[in-house]
Amino acid sequence: MWNLSLYAVTWNVGEKYPYFITLNDLLDVHSTSKHEHLPDIYIVGLQEVSARPQNIITNLFKSDPWVQKLKELLHPHGYLVAKTEQMQGLLLTIFVKKKHLYHIREIESEYTRTGLGGMWGNKGGVVIRMTLYGCSVCIVNSHLAAHDEMVDERISDYLRIKEATTFSVKQTPNIYDHDYVFWMGDLNFRLYNEDSSNLSPEEIRNMVKKDQISELLKKDQLMLIMCEGRAFSELVERVPGFPPTFKFEVGTNDYDMKRRPAWCDRILYKAKHKVLKNCSLQLEQIGYKSHPSYMISDHKPVSSAFQIQAPEDDVSNMVVKFKPFTIWNNSEDNEVEYILPPNFVDGSADWIGIYPEDYSGFDEYLGYEYTETHGDKAYSTARTVKIEFSASIDLPLKGKFVFLYFQSTGLRGYSSMLGTSDPFTVVKRCPTPRPDDID
Repeated sequence: MWNLSLYAVTWNVGEKYPYFITLNDLLDVHSTSKHEHLPDIYIVGLQEVSARPQNIITNLFKSDPWVQKLKELLHPHGYLVAKTEQMQGLLLTIFVKKKHLYHIREIESEYTRTGLGGMWGNKGGVVIRMTLYGCSVCIVNSHLAAHDEMVDERISDYLRIKEATTFSVKQTPNIYDHDYVFWMGDLNFRLYNEDSSNLSPEEIRNMVKKDQISELLKKDQLMLIMCEGRAFSELVERVPGFPPTFKFEVGTNDYDMKRRPAWCDRILYKAKHKVLKNCSLQLEQIGYKSHPSYMISDHKPVSSAFQIQAPEDDVSNMVVKFKPFTIWNNSEDNEVEYILPPNFVDGSADWIGIYPEDYSGFDEYLGYEYTETHGDKAYSTARTVKIEFSASIDLPLKGKFVFLYFQSTGLRGYSSMLGTSDPFTVVKRCPTPRPDDID
């Protein structure tokens, strides 16, 4: 049985960039932090990231500045990006410790637009699912309809995300089919009801100053609709012990009195009560807090730490092994051999990527080739397969590189990283002189 720690963050960053801030406090990573005391997985869900069209085009060619900032902090501690999904301003990224890579499989992402009746992605949800040590995990980052009185629209957004999100993994086609579910985001629920009892922004601010949090939460729309079974009733939320996270005057910890303060930013969860491979699945929430020291947005980020239990997962019989390969010759075809384990099915979308030895994410490949297929047929014995990389792939002459094998079902399907080669170097041999070149 494995006890795995997860750390989740949600933050509406208000189209701001992370250039002049540090994320150490937000992610609880400090210079004295020891690798073994950090969580196994970081889950970061952001809203209102690069929502402008010109930024979306830029991000097609390089990592979003927020993802890059997270990489710079987490990669030196042994993390890499397992998956990132973005839909306009909604971004969800998952960092895992490298030691867990073979145990995180069938990674798949989807997104659902709910803005302008489902035509625009300024509101909606991005979702990533994975198989983690044999149990299934689904993570949702959503941004629902805004404004006090739009509670029905928020419920409609939730239902659309829940019903429209489907996966190609047969055992878990829907969000709530998974063993563990985490739903976070700017859910936009307010302290407002359709009656005359609503508090003014000033009254809410004064109650926050008096630490009358429990009284304010009695008017929280999310808690009310969960109790009524109208939305999110499948999930659990620890009662927030922190002040409302919206709306602040940017650059301060002062509420903007043009709006009622509210707990817009939330993290909810669900765990199935079942036994899987002699392991009783359990989830424990360790903490749930906001981070008022971050002032670049009119929202405060919220984080939560979790411990989950997962069964033992022996993947040794599913690992693709590369035969020794020590030197890559630029400007020449390069032949690579690898061994597929017994009963392995290599599909038409499987591929091998070339990565820097110290890669920080699966998106950093320098070249790739689709593998040789055998008609999606399984063989009862291990078999050696050869693949030829084109001479058009020129790698940098400095540093070392590795091959990674990915089992994939296609562009919008799922993928699993199943094999890593030993590091190799790159050379560029001088071409053999032709007779015409000799005087």
